Amino acid sequence: MLLYGASGHAKVIASILRAMGQPVTAIFDDDPTKKQLGAIAVVGTYLPEYAPASPLLIAIGHNATRYQIAQQIRHRFGTAIHPSALVDESASIGEGTVIMHGAIVQADARVGRHVIINTGATVDHDCQLDDFVHIAPGATLCGTVRVGTQTLVGAGSVIAPNLTIGAHCLIAAGSVVVSSIPDGCTVRGHPAKLILNDRMIE
Repeated sequence: MLLYGASGHAKVIASILRAMGQPVTAIFDDDPTKKQLGAIAVVGTYLPEYAPASPLLIAIGHNATRYQIAQQIRHRFGTAIHPSALVDESASIGEGTVIMHGAIVQADARVGRHVIINTGATVDHDCQLDDFVHIAPGATLCGTVRVGTQTLVGAGSVIAPNLTIGAHCLIAAGSVVVSSIPDGCTVRGHPAKLILNDRMIE
């Protein structure tokens, strides 16, 4: 497996791949000062001709950056699911997606491409996660939640059942969301409220 990105997020993905018995052979990164990540060589900027038969994962947590890089990649994309994650056999997982240690993905969940389901997060039955979503550590999506593309559900947040969270949203860490959220919104709090110019809107 190849990785794009030599940050802390890449360390976790490398850990997942080791646990799966899939070594990382090299990492691409745009920072010329990065030469190693642990024992893994950082070989420089992306090269389509480097090990072209190897699958690649984009090891970058920021959704928009992950999206931009994905448009440039000519390698096929892999997936990574830690052995401690519980993924129901009826769930579907898109290419480029990473499911981290202790995460749970329940029956008939639909997880798109290049999604991150981070450490200890829970995605319950019939949820739909669009491409380039990030479900941060410890977040909980109750049943039949839909999350739009490039949305971040922050660490420890809870999304109540049967809600739709729009595209390009930020759900701040520790929020409890009890109503659907339109595209492009930032919300925080318990219950979560819309943020405008750093002020909560009642």
